[in-house]
Amino acid sequence: MLEVTDLTVAYGAKRVVHEAGFALEPGTVTALIGPNGTGKSTLLKAVAGLLPFSGSVRLKGAAYSVSDGSIAYMPQDTGGNTSLSVEEVVLLGRLRSLGLTVPAGLKDACRSVLAQFNLMPFVERRLDSLSGGQRQLVFLAQSLFRDPSVLLLDEPTAALDLRHQLIVLDAVRTHSKREGIATVIAIHDLNLSARFADRLICLSNGRIVADGPAPEVLCAARIEQVYGVRAEVETGADGKQRITPLAAV
Repeated sequence: MLEVTDLTVAYGAKRVVHEAGFALEPGTVTALIGPNGTGKSTLLKAVAGLLPFSGSVRLKGAAYSVSDGSIAYMPQDTGGNTSLSVEEVVLLGRLRSLGLTVPAGLKDACRSVLAQFNLMPFVERRLDSLSGGQRQLVFLAQSLFRDPSVLLLDEPTAALDLRHQLIVLDAVRTHSKREGIATVIAIHDLNLSARFADRLICLSNGRIVADGPAPEVLCAARIEQVYGVRAEVETGADGKQRITPLAAV
């Protein structure tokens, strides 16, 4: 569905992402992993059409317009300085503006997405009255409500407690598979990546160094090479990789 070929991003003379290439299939979740400063956020912004790049990004075999809503992108810093209610913010994911009335079916669909993230108690609250973690959930709900073909999430669990991290990633995975959305999540937690992603793409110094299912990507040697961390990697009874960091090297 989405094909990225030789994507390169540079700030001046400095290359930040080097000739990245991958293809995303509908209904899959891909975790984009790697150390700080390795180009994860830059790669997502380029695919979203927010940064200039060389190479190509094609959706369903053709070039796409950033304004057509096919690709939804949620940054790390979503902000929240608005007096709009939680429901109004999510509705704007699919409406250009808010009128005096909203079609009942659209409102029901909006509340269904809000319920996935336990946000119904806040539906009439002003966004700027919520905590940073709660606002993160609202903007994630807005991204899903846009009904995109491709969903790009930059550290969507960074401001969340452990329980909400699990709720969010489970909801994103379920929604992506049900609606046929190709989802990419930039994330630091390797254990969450192994549990919720179908595939991991590992970046190091702006280059893709590994791409595949967790058992192929998350080996002790690669974690030491990419992260500079000695780690123990085990496979749990559920078949998922479990990474225990032991020491910096």
